[in-house]
Amino acid sequence: MTTPQTATSTKRLAIQVTAITFLALLVSAGLRSAPGVMMVPLGLHFGWDRATVSLTSAIGIFLYGLVGPFAAALMLSIGIRRTMMGGLALMAAGTLASHWMSQSWHYLLTWGVISGFGSGAVANVLGATVTNRWFAKRQGLVMGLFSASTATGSLVFLPFLAWLTRDGAWQPVVDTVGLASLIMIPLVMLLLPESPASRGIARFGEAPGTPPPPPRQASAMLALEALARASKSGTFWLLFGTFFVCGATTNGLVGTHLIAYCGDHGIAPVAAAGLLSTMGIFDLFGTTASGWLTDRFDPRRLLFVYYGLRGLSLIVLPFLDFGPIGLGVFAVFYGLDWIATVPPTLAIANRAFGEREAPIIFGWVVAGHQLGAACAALGAGLVRQEWGSYGPAFAGAGVLGLIAALAALALPHARTQLRPA
Repeated sequence: MTTPQTATSTKRLAIQVTAITFLALLVSAGLRSAPGVMMVPLGLHFGWDRATVSLTSAIGIFLYGLVGPFAAALMLSIGIRRTMMGGLALMAAGTLASHWMSQSWHYLLTWGVISGFGSGAVANVLGATVTNRWFAKRQGLVMGLFSASTATGSLVFLPFLAWLTRDGAWQPVVDTVGLASLIMIPLVMLLLPESPASRGIARFGEAPGTPPPPPRQASAMLALEALARASKSGTFWLLFGTFFVCGATTNGLVGTHLIAYCGDHGIAPVAAAGLLSTMGIFDLFGTTASGWLTDRFDPRRLLFVYYGLRGLSLIVLPFLDFGPIGLGVFAVFYGLDWIATVPPTLAIANRAFGEREAPIIFGWVVAGHQLGAACAALGAGLVRQEWGSYGPAFAGAGVLGLIAALAALALPHARTQLRPA
């Protein structure tokens, strides 16, 4: 029987876990967005061209996604807390070590490889794992909050990071991101319980006495085995493909290149970062609302609307005059839709593959997201270098958004349960 004291304890711990996870995702996303504001200062300081800097961004983004399913497997085996602390330590080490870089491959190693591995352990798969482990109800709303935190970290702090580079210096950005990663380590260690069972309670919204799932043996093979099973399902490939487009149209393109695109139109970096910050603020509302809607409506139809509106907005952007009104409307409209796709995508994965397996499979779907982001980060840099304009890259990404909208309707109904692994 549930007592008021037990219910209060469950709610308090659920809020505490949500807050710590939100902050960790915030820092991880902030790290991944920092190369966008360092692109111009690094070019001025070292003489690196846009393609060279974009390559490091692409590799970091790709590893951020590729590590996800393996991190999800580790969270199921050695625990969420240990995996998070290891990821945060790598993030701090990779960024702070870049103080001593002098060649482009040093930048690739620190911000691309090391921080890519670290941030991949503190990514959307973390939100999915925490959501499934701590919440039996309101999963869509909680995942919406976690998804919003990744966009908030990517966008809201950009004006401050851009302000740090106002004199062409990139080192203050390194210090800020590295120290933020370090600070999160003791917070995770002291304030993040491993599971409800470790505190003698059930998940939020779950009947007391429900036995927790048995722990799995620590093995990277968990991720590969889950991929082998999921790859036989058309649902997995539709989720993977649509999320590829999601990554290409958000942090890969807009998150990495919008500041530079605005710079081509005479807009200062701090003002352009403010545009991204506006997107982040509205995304906090849009993605949280998306989680609420996901608990109540068909996720397929939500994805159709999200991808369709995103595609149209990107097609229109190159034809704007880049004045304050046009860019302001774009920032609000695009911000509401930034990563609103995450809650319905996880909902479909949960119901198609089962909550036990879904975080790992969702990790592979997120790998598709980051693969798309990496392709867009590198591809847009090459388009800008060869054609002298970002316009074709943004318009092309908009077309991909429309294709993803149609593909979302081909997904099975979210309440259709496939055979779990």
